[in-house]
Amino acid sequence: MKALRLAAALGAAALLLGACGGDAGGSDGRLVDGKTFTMALPGDPGSLDPHFTSLSVTGQVDRFLYDSLLDFAPDGTLLPGLAEKWQATTTTATFTLRKGITCADGSPLTAGTVAANISFVGDVKNGSSRVGTYVPAGATATADQAAGTVSVTSPSPDAFLDRNIGGLPIVCEKGMTNRDVLKRGSDGTGQFTLTEAVADDHYTLTRRKDYAWGPGDWKSDQPGLPDKVVLRIIANEATTANLMLSGEVNAARLSGPDGQRLRGDGYLKRDVLAPTGEILFHQKAGLPTADPAVRRALVQSLDLAQLRQVFTSGQGAAPTGLVAPSMTPCKGDTVTGTLPGFDKAAAGSALDAAGWTVGGDGVRVRGGTPLALTVAYSTSGTPGAQATAELLQQQWTAVGVKAVLKPVTEVQVGQIAGGQLAWDVAMFPIGVTLPSQLVPYVSGPVPPQGTNFAAIDNKDYQAAVDAAQKVPGVGGCPQWAAAEKALLQHLDLVPFANSNIPVYARGATVELSEGSLDPASIRMLG
Repeated sequence: MKALRLAAALGAAALLLGACGGDAGGSDGRLVDGKTFTMALPGDPGSLDPHFTSLSVTGQVDRFLYDSLLDFAPDGTLLPGLAEKWQATTTTATFTLRKGITCADGSPLTAGTVAANISFVGDVKNGSSRVGTYVPAGATATADQAAGTVSVTSPSPDAFLDRNIGGLPIVCEKGMTNRDVLKRGSDGTGQFTLTEAVADDHYTLTRRKDYAWGPGDWKSDQPGLPDKVVLRIIANEATTANLMLSGEVNAARLSGPDGQRLRGDGYLKRDVLAPTGEILFHQKAGLPTADPAVRRALVQSLDLAQLRQVFTSGQGAAPTGLVAPSMTPCKGDTVTGTLPGFDKAAAGSALDAAGWTVGGDGVRVRGGTPLALTVAYSTSGTPGAQATAELLQQQWTAVGVKAVLKPVTEVQVGQIAGGQLAWDVAMFPIGVTLPSQLVPYVSGPVPPQGTNFAAIDNKDYQAAVDAAQKVPGVGGCPQWAAAEKALLQHLDLVPFANSNIPVYARGATVELSEGSLDPASIRMLG
């Protein structure tokens, strides 16, 4: 799951670890055609334009409507998607399209349209949130219509260029011409078309019977494919679990204790491990959190192990990196021993040294300005977030820092990422599956010109990234590890919890790809 797929999301960049449970469905296990598959989503996706979103919930919806050049197996292996074959270096890539692909309106998908998608996202003037994540800034593409090939050239190296370009959702010609139709509609080559959209309630999709170019060797005549998909917006996990138990919902992601109610025969469980607990500091000039000494004091005053316990209801694990641990091609632990330990006395001394003195009300001040920080935390899909934010507030109060808690929806997380909401501290993760995908969120231009929403300017990180991007694939992992450590040492991003955020299913079997439910994997059961 790419995107901030800011996970309040962001729900996160995660990874298939395994499966357990019975026949997945309160059924006899027979594959049945013509049924409706219902999935719960924790929040409304907002605009459905796949080139202008950073939310995982929107990415999940778009997975039903759009295809990409490449697909990904549950273990991260590259599979043919719209492209039947491909080759790449760190600065060039060529994709050969499958034949016979059509858009939802029946028009053929051309190599020229695919190239236009890539060039559009790569042009920073267009303001796509996917630039730097899927398409390097300044990258362009050309097409050979007769041969059905798309050739990409990047002005800067990208160690994972084929995976990143290959994951970009491809919009068809009408949507590229008029992007307004994509906000509450769609124009893609995906397996489903959008037939009804009711904001904050549900989205209804209908399967295309002519769809025959799914991942790998996917076949259109296989049994068990749903005729319709209904995506229901259900913010409360207890309600979602109740609807799963009653059979009104076939699949949902549950991160809290309500998932325990579904752990029995008749329920399929797909586990995903993701970095879900992360703290970011806004470093815009003039903010207290732009000061490295203040950031260090703030981290020293937090018991990160205690935060993790509360955030994950005791079910989480200590983080080892900034990328979903089972999906990243670069293994290893960049976190242990890198972050400062819990030391309230040292935190107080550091704030004293930075000129923040304790006032009469117990809140530190400097130059008459109180050290008051707005802490934004996601309310979607993370039941422990509020209690964790309140614990953080208590621990910062103990050293004279006033934390003003600000719960935010998934849409508001996107607004923070777009530079539209005020904040000082954010508690939600940036969910990525490759280390290179993190780069545009923690370096480069700030919104609206870029996606570096925390205004991070870490020269050590950028130097390590520059070195890593010149080495294709896993060969650059030592440099990527150095880049991650630079972010942690500067306290630009502070991970404190990995969580298992499983997807449960009943009445259907499903698989996950890049942390999201793969629409092509859905098989309905009798």
